[in-house]
Amino acid sequence: MLWLKNAEVVDPAQDLLALSDILVKDGKILEISAFFSEETVRSRAGGEEIKIIDGRGRLLFPGLIDVHTHLREPGQEEKEDIASGAQAAVRGGFTSILAMANTKPVVDRRALVEFVIAQAKRAGLARVYPVAAVTKGMNGQELTEMIDLAQGGAVGFSDDGRGIQSAEVMRLALEYAKLTGLPLISHCEDDDLAGGGIVHKGLASARLGLKGIPSCSESIMVARDLMLAEETGGSLHLAHISCKQSVDLIRQAKQKGLNVTAEVNPHHLIFCDENITLTATSFKVNPPLRTADDREALLEALLDGTIDMLATDHAPHTWEEKTRPFAEAPFGINGLETSLAAVWQYLVTTGKLPVRRLTEAWSLAPARRFNLAGGSLKPGQAADMVLFDPDCSATIKAEDLASKSQNTPFLNQEFKGFPVMTWVGGCLVSQLTEKSGIMA
Repeated sequence: MLWLKNAEVVDPAQDLLALSDILVKDGKILEISAFFSEETVRSRAGGEEIKIIDGRGRLLFPGLIDVHTHLREPGQEEKEDIASGAQAAVRGGFTSILAMANTKPVVDRRALVEFVIAQAKRAGLARVYPVAAVTKGMNGQELTEMIDLAQGGAVGFSDDGRGIQSAEVMRLALEYAKLTGLPLISHCEDDDLAGGGIVHKGLASARLGLKGIPSCSESIMVARDLMLAEETGGSLHLAHISCKQSVDLIRQAKQKGLNVTAEVNPHHLIFCDENITLTATSFKVNPPLRTADDREALLEALLDGTIDMLATDHAPHTWEEKTRPFAEAPFGINGLETSLAAVWQYLVTTGKLPVRRLTEAWSLAPARRFNLAGGSLKPGQAADMVLFDPDCSATIKAEDLASKSQNTPFLNQEFKGFPVMTWVGGCLVSQLTEKSGIMA
């Protein structure tokens, strides 16, 4: 049995933010209290060996859940595989992750859904939940067998990486997905308006001489999908929202009571298009970094609940790919190992984001939306937990990352605030080592 003492427990599901002790037994939260005596703990242990961890000066969160990752397996294992991605996840404080379907081959068949689950079990680290494709081959034309995919273990459907351009296909997808009870995750991008752009269309794109992607390429599709969700009564989740126009539309839809949730990526809350230089290809993401005004609107929406959750959009690429000229480099940021530390340093310590809201947005809200284990430290729940040290300092180094890829804008930056221990189902799967100063 595990006795974790004196930690500042942050659990929005219990409206709890207080120094507490937690007992873990048989992989589950047994009990939580302000204090346990040794006699009480021995009686709860029933003769089992008791491991004691002092969490003094640290915070204990329910395990973080990332609803948007790209693990590249099957087919692009040189960038990432399920084992390396799961290891990166637990190092970053994530006990559960949703793996997107845009692999090679696309996860559009039950056998591939089951393959992802099997590979995750072999790794034995984070819980990995497959998101299956909406359309076969992600070609935007013919729907997948959603019921069969759901029965195989898919927790949602998405053609993420490509926007579904046909309104009729999207409407049918929302209707069909209702039969599974699972959300449809929309990558909102109008290809005609995006027009092969590289960065946000504005002053920065003009300065850099790069083709721009206007905000309306996203917001027009957000409006379309919200209207279709209203007509069909479908369950819609909007991925990687990046601009103020989209936020306004989502806020209106929620006021009308639509079954819609939305996510925002840390890089869209921390950076804007003014940060981009022609050599900084880690800032090349899709949707692109928008304006400072968009960034502020996204943070406001996260704070007031218009945007429900945070998600990394972990998108690993090889070093060779990301060292190409900006126009030729692929879109994407590697995020699993650095996102919590970055959000803590840039947003929490600066007073912009309360720790309770961070935990709610990165644990409770994802668990509820996708009907997953975790999200809370209530007795009886799986003991998916993260012990976080706000005073721990470390420098992000490429050679220390568990991920196969290093395309993060935070390389060689020193952060203060890291997860130091991560448990999945009561098993310690990651621990900070004093020797390296990184999660191991």
